[in-house]
Amino acid sequence: MIRKVANFLSGRRTRWIVVIVWLAVAGGLAPLAGKMSDVQKNDVSAWLPKNAEATKVLEQAAKFQPSDTMPAVVIYDRPSGITPADVTKAKADGDIFKTVKDVLPQVQGPFPSKDGKALQTVVSIHLGKEGWAGATKAVDKMIDAAKKNAGGLDVHVTGQGGYAADSGKIFSGGDFLMLATFGVVILVLLIAYRSPVLVWRPILAAVVSLVVSQGVVYLLAKYAGLTVNAQSGFILTVLVFGAATDYALLLIARYREELRRHESQYEAMGEAWYRSSEAIVASAATVAVSMLVLLFAELNSTKGLGPVCAVGIGVSLLVMMTLLPARLVRGPWLWSLWKGTHGRWVFWPMMPRNGSAEPTVGGFWSRVGRTISGRPRLVWVGTALVLGVMAIGITSLKADGLPNKDGFTKKTQAVIGEEIQAKHFPAGSGQPIFAVAKASAAEQVRGVLSGVPGIAEVAPPVVKDGEAFILGTLKDGADSQAALDTVRKARTAIHKIEGADAQLGGGAAIKLDMEDAAARDSKVIIPIVLVVVFLILALLLRAIVAPLLLMATVVLSFGATLGVSSLIFKHVFHFAGADASFPLMTFVFLVALGIDYNIFLVTRIREEALEHGTRRGALIGLSATGGVITSAGLVLAGTFAALGAMPLVFAAELGFAVAFGVLMDTLIVRSVLVTALTLDVGRWMWWPSKLFKRHDDAQPPAGEDELQPVLAGR
Repeated sequence: MIRKVANFLSGRRTRWIVVIVWLAVAGGLAPLAGKMSDVQKNDVSAWLPKNAEATKVLEQAAKFQPSDTMPAVVIYDRPSGITPADVTKAKADGDIFKTVKDVLPQVQGPFPSKDGKALQTVVSIHLGKEGWAGATKAVDKMIDAAKKNAGGLDVHVTGQGGYAADSGKIFSGGDFLMLATFGVVILVLLIAYRSPVLVWRPILAAVVSLVVSQGVVYLLAKYAGLTVNAQSGFILTVLVFGAATDYALLLIARYREELRRHESQYEAMGEAWYRSSEAIVASAATVAVSMLVLLFAELNSTKGLGPVCAVGIGVSLLVMMTLLPARLVRGPWLWSLWKGTHGRWVFWPMMPRNGSAEPTVGGFWSRVGRTISGRPRLVWVGTALVLGVMAIGITSLKADGLPNKDGFTKKTQAVIGEEIQAKHFPAGSGQPIFAVAKASAAEQVRGVLSGVPGIAEVAPPVVKDGEAFILGTLKDGADSQAALDTVRKARTAIHKIEGADAQLGGGAAIKLDMEDAAARDSKVIIPIVLVVVFLILALLLRAIVAPLLLMATVVLSFGATLGVSSLIFKHVFHFAGADASFPLMTFVFLVALGIDYNIFLVTRIREEALEHGTRRGALIGLSATGGVITSAGLVLAGTFAALGAMPLVFAAELGFAVAFGVLMDTLIVRSVLVTALTLDVGRWMWWPSKLFKRHDDAQPPAGEDELQPVLAGR
């Protein structure tokens, strides 16, 4: 059955059916892919857990203020001191702000600072259908209005609204991220294959994968309620380019290998597809299922990311296993006729000839294998100890959330505004907390809140339809740890008021609920992912020992990655910490993607072990897959490293950690640790399958190469 599918996809005539179908699908979904930003939800509800207290308060507070609103603080400052003309202008600006789209008419201020050097005006921005993009437009218009005829008065917009606007500008630059990713993939492919012709086949297939993925995600978001935000949008781009190119590299490598054994490119592709499909499908399934496990998350942004990534992986698999084979087996007719290359032209100028020697036999990875085979136990024990030492750095990882001002790798206008605000005004001004309670208990709730340490002021309750809305001002910045501690105390206090049904929300409460949800998600999802990946490996390898060892190597690699990343973040990049969801995101991507390379290697080892025994199978497998897996790792690492182009600490940290972890999996864990373990454990790797009962062949005579089966072919 599998061979029939392979022959259909690469057949002389049937391949055109595949090409036409994909052109029709991509052409139909391309307009929808361009609209994916239209269905993105970047309001608070798109990130918060649905059952969080802050979420419930937002719903209850809708009668007092529109839902999905956030405060923005307009900061005016003049080092020499605010003048009466400055106050007059700020008042006039407040009237202009009321006319800006998505800015609510309840403008407060301007309020002067005690030192007389600054003014602040507080406005509320409604996040409509445009989300952060709408906030960006509103803030830009306010800044333009405030800077007009300012006479040297500096103006910045900070607070939640200001940061939302800055984030909107960053995420609107998604085209730059795609170009950076595009460039990385092209560079690695050129280095790996040294063919200016071949490089465009997987690139174009990856573009088709991205277009179709975005189109499918758009349909799911619009008609199936899938939550999509800016974060999942840019991760989808990076993941599809990286994963799709990886799958392409595995297929191309096997195709090139089979071209040395078959005269017909169609037969070569059919055999390559048949031999590589199991590993590629298993790899994609591992990643996709691991991503779908994110559906168990409480954090809305994390829950929505899972299906988005799973769609990207699924589409990439389909495109690379159907469209790419159809496009590889045939080139320009005149070229093939003139050169007599019969489809080998895509590798020009390094075209593989039928009967030629396989270059991997005497290559770098075959030499690595021979070196490891001398003392495999010493190698794997030593490697594991080094990785364990690297993992010690985890103790310095501070992944309990970042203040807004520390969430960017460069100073944005909102960051500058907050720094100015902190010099002249109380830290919590402009970013209140608020409680919703029954009207009959309003004054009691207000009194309790006033007595909570860390709350500077509580406004009189606003009563409507039997419910009360009570605003409070924090002494500390709303995104500081002190403010989060105050929210916990305040919630505990008002929850004890009998019959009040009081709940607390606001900026600090939202941040607290998101961090609590992220911590909970890590504890729940990480064990589930480990179990799922183990089961997939057990089914694929028909064994128990090998999956357990592979899982142990990936977990060790994850620990080492976090340890090194923590030290780099702190001492090199000087980041203030990490987002609360960083460990989970890093784990899911590293385990799901890192296990890929183990699957590619171990399935090849198993294939060769069936014929030559485990020892020779391990050496042949490393030699045959070493180059392509290294190239695949470089592609994936490069695509995630491209996230560093975004001036967001979360993106930079995730990109660095995944890139570093993938490179370590590729160059150390897969090539050294797994190979050494396989050589040391031997046939027990395959227990309890039938392969476990097969003893290794006798050592080859002196002077005979253990990798000779690769050279000779089958």
